[in-house]
Amino acid sequence: MRKNHTSPSWLLLSLMMAFFAITLQAQETPVKFSVQQKQVSPTEVDVLFTAKIDKGWHVYSTDIPDGGPQSAVMHTEKAEGAQPMGALIKQGKEISEDDKIFGMRVRYFENNVTFVQKYKITGKTYQIKGYLEYGACNDEMCMPPSTVDFDFSGKGPEEAPAPEPQQKEESKADPVKADASALETAVAIPAVADTVAVASADSIGAALPVDSAAIATVASKWWEPRIDELKTLNGGNISDRSWIYIFLMGLLYGLLAVFTPCVWPIIPMTVSFFLKRSKDKKKGLRDAITYGISIIVIYLALGLLVTAIFGPQTLNNLATNAVFNLLFCALLVVFALSFFGWFELTLPSSWTNKVDEKASTTSGLLSIFLMAFTITLVSFSCTGPIIGLLLVETTTSGNWLGPAIGMLGFAIALALPFTLFALFPTWLKQAPKSGSWMNTIKVVLGFIELAFALKFFSVADLAYGWRLLDREVFLSLWIAIFLLMGLYLIGKLKFQSDQGNDQAMPVPCIMLGLVSIAFAIYMVPGLWGAPCRAVSAFAPPLYTQDFNLNTKEVRAAYTNYEEGMAAAAAKGKPVMLDFTGFGCVNCRKMEIAVWTDPSVADKLNNDYVLISLFVDDKTPLEQPVEVEYNGKKRTLRTVGDKWSYLEEMKFGYLTQPLYVLVDNEGNPLARSFSYKEDVTDYMKFLGEGMKNYQKAE
Repeated sequence: MRKNHTSPSWLLLSLMMAFFAITLQAQETPVKFSVQQKQVSPTEVDVLFTAKIDKGWHVYSTDIPDGGPQSAVMHTEKAEGAQPMGALIKQGKEISEDDKIFGMRVRYFENNVTFVQKYKITGKTYQIKGYLEYGACNDEMCMPPSTVDFDFSGKGPEEAPAPEPQQKEESKADPVKADASALETAVAIPAVADTVAVASADSIGAALPVDSAAIATVASKWWEPRIDELKTLNGGNISDRSWIYIFLMGLLYGLLAVFTPCVWPIIPMTVSFFLKRSKDKKKGLRDAITYGISIIVIYLALGLLVTAIFGPQTLNNLATNAVFNLLFCALLVVFALSFFGWFELTLPSSWTNKVDEKASTTSGLLSIFLMAFTITLVSFSCTGPIIGLLLVETTTSGNWLGPAIGMLGFAIALALPFTLFALFPTWLKQAPKSGSWMNTIKVVLGFIELAFALKFFSVADLAYGWRLLDREVFLSLWIAIFLLMGLYLIGKLKFQSDQGNDQAMPVPCIMLGLVSIAFAIYMVPGLWGAPCRAVSAFAPPLYTQDFNLNTKEVRAAYTNYEEGMAAAAAKGKPVMLDFTGFGCVNCRKMEIAVWTDPSVADKLNNDYVLISLFVDDKTPLEQPVEVEYNGKKRTLRTVGDKWSYLEEMKFGYLTQPLYVLVDNEGNPLARSFSYKEDVTDYMKFLGEGMKNYQKAE
């Protein structure tokens, strides 16, 4: 694309690219802990861990049963002249609720929490050292189990004996020599190769013809950071796809608005007015084109106004905000009922009269602009619901310029007929005359808006856990909506606005009606657990379905990074890294709702080597390993610590689920994918990776 700094489209794209570059910067920890000691008496000291929790996130409480999310757990590594007193104490407003994914009651804190560990001082001096381990999640992702280290010392009673040095206990767990060796040299990568090569060959055994020398050649690259490469892939794909899709969606909605009873009859009258009011034909054409441009300016201004009022951050949050989704649902239901003919949405007549009067008393460009504004107000009863649906869709698109881009597409489509018919007046004779077909379009749009309303209610239902709109309920309603729409299009269902129209439905309507009925039938198997890929992006996730005959499951063949990468190199296949957790709710949702889709399962099982890395794996390393990243020191004690460090150091993320496609040298192949129950987009994600892998061979 050639840069043109004067082009509005290039300016929009540049702004969007800059926005995404900012939002894709390294993530900030949503939970910020401070730790301090407080000596409450000569023989007692408290260690206080105080957390500030970002909005939308929560930290789990203590003593969560096994099989659930990560509890807050205290680990004392050294206690000379002191000993722990009792269990970890929590202070804050604890929330308790049943979690159907884990099948248990879980407890957590929001906004803030303080954990306190008491120690009894038994020596003249003391030293206590250890760490607090905790888990944090929001509605879409979880952080890996994180730790807060502490190391305090002080004085006890004068009469107390001197503390005896504490002997470090030997770990009773099975040693993980390869993991420790790799981590000790994770920053100095060249030393990893030999260790990993031997460990990988041993773990794979005779099942695969592994060439240790070949593995050693590429193993040094497995741990090299690839943050910038992944950031570039994420930024380019998201921006290009998002703004083009929104613009095309706006064009489609604008074309639909053109063929409504409030717009189509106005077009020939308006064009004829401009061509006849001036003896100069060229001036008439200029006025008609100016009229079309004025329409674009008016609707684009509306889109920019919505963007300015809400702001980037608010628009980005609307997609998952339950309250806004309920408001959107109610709004679309009102629009649908209006299109069905129950009532008519109109703006105050005084607005139209004032603008029309102003247009009559002015001249030149201002007169033309006011005429366009008058038409905008007059046609609101038809265009309003369509604009409302468009704005709802664009504000929840995740693109903060979405409303402006969508309205630009809408305005261009709406203004295009006025301009084209002004340039080619003879086309007016061939254009279809106004008639009942325009009311048919309105009613069909009403059905579509009603279907979209259920989508937004579903978001709120999942957020609050009401379980009012489980997947089978959602599909049942959609089946009814599209079945009724099909019956309407073939003439078997009438609305009040269709009274007096006994004519047979035209062939195009009947064909579209058959498509709608077929779509309703297509969704019926979904009531028993069929994936129904065409509606997977709209319907609630599969786990909400009570009766599900689909028991397919995808499991990773490898849960060790080095072992899986070596196997992929031997097989000559790309790798999908699945950064997950035993206590990650949304990881299970993705596995149930997306991985069980036959097309996704086939690609994961046959085209990729799937490596699941559990960031909450408690298997201890042979010995703790201290690493430094971004100027911060961190002690890795478990296998899970190793995988979370890999995720952050190599890819710049610390959330689960996270899916990254890499080649046999650990280089990203495509954009990363996080929690999004969209089978179609997930298939595109897998397809992009395979395409780039084959291209590089």
